Amino acid sequence: MAGTGKIIKRGKSKADARARRHARLRKHLAGTAERPRLVVTRSTRHMFVQVIDDGVGHTLASASTMEADLRAFDGDKTAKAKRVGELVAARAKAAGIDTVVFDRGGNRYTGRVAAIAEGAREGGLEL
Repeated sequence: MAGTGKIIKRGKSKADARARRHARLRKHLAGTAERPRLVVTRSTRHMFVQVIDDGVGHTLASASTMEADLRAFDGDKTAKAKRVGELVAARAKAAGIDTVVFDRGGNRYTGRVAAIAEGAREGGLEL
């Protein structure tokens, strides 16, 4: 039997598009010892944030919604993301970090990603 004549277009997935955006961003973003990179990783359920010095490849501070005190935190995912931003800011300040380069990980700057940035600013970090 011959084909139906329909053309099936298979586009790139959202994950592929996010990975391409992140690769484009990483060409221009680099964390140093004086100004490390604040990296946001987002899943459907959790948020992970790391402060990374790319010069030596070390994580200087981190926080996520999987930690015990944040699992008990009441609120929606956006409120938890803001709390993660505040928590990583406090840990970065304790490590002597005042300014960071914000790496949104290829995600759009809205919702939970923006909430993390807002929480980090409220915690005293300069983005």
